[in-house]
Amino acid sequence: MKTAAKKTTAAKSESKSKSANGTVKAKSSAAEGLRELFVDSLKDIYWAEKALTKALPKMAKNATSENLITAINDHLTVTEEQVKRLEQVFSLIGEKASAKKCDAMEGLIKEGEGIMEETEVGAVRDAGIIAASQKIEHYEIATYGTLAAFATTLGEDDAVLLLEKTLAEEKEADTLLTEAAYNTINFNANDEDQDQE
Repeated sequence: MKTAAKKTTAAKSESKSKSANGTVKAKSSAAEGLRELFVDSLKDIYWAEKALTKALPKMAKNATSENLITAINDHLTVTEEQVKRLEQVFSLIGEKASAKKCDAMEGLIKEGEGIMEETEVGAVRDAGIIAASQKIEHYEIATYGTLAAFATTLGEDDAVLLLEKTLAEEKEADTLLTEAAYNTINFNANDEDQDQE
C-alpha cells in the first residue's frame, strides 16, 4: 500500500514538473478515451457549422462576383443540412446534440471579417473572401476526416457514412472556390492592381 501511495505521489509530482516544463496539464473535464474525444470534437464542429450559417450571408452580401455569391449561398444551404446531419450523428451515438465553442472557427470567421474590412469592394475583396472561405473549408476537411476516422475506430458505421458525406461536400466546396478564384476573380483582382499603377 505504501509503495502504491509513493508511486501516485511521484507520478503527481512528475506531472507537475512536466507542466512547469511546457507540457500542457489536462483540465479536470478532459477526455480520457477516444469516444469522449469524438463526442467533444462533434460538439466543437457543431458550434462551428452553426456559426458559419451566420457568417456566410455576410460574406455573400460583401461579394460582388455573381458566381461567388451563388457559391456562398449554395454552400449556406449545404451547411444548414450539415448541421442537421451532425444532429443525426449525435442521435446515432446516443448523445444529445450540444455545441461547444470552437476557437478555430471563431478565429477563421474573425479573420474573414478582417479581410473584408481591409479590402475595397470588388474583385480584391472577392479574392479575400475566397481565401478566407478556403481556410474555413480546409479546417472543416481536416475535422470531418478526423471524425470519420474516430467513428470508424469506434465501430460507429452509420455515423461514418454521414461524416464522410459531409467531408465530400466540404472537398467539393473547396474545389468550387478554387475554380472561382482561378477562372476570373484572382485575374480581375490583379487587373485592378495593374489599373492603379
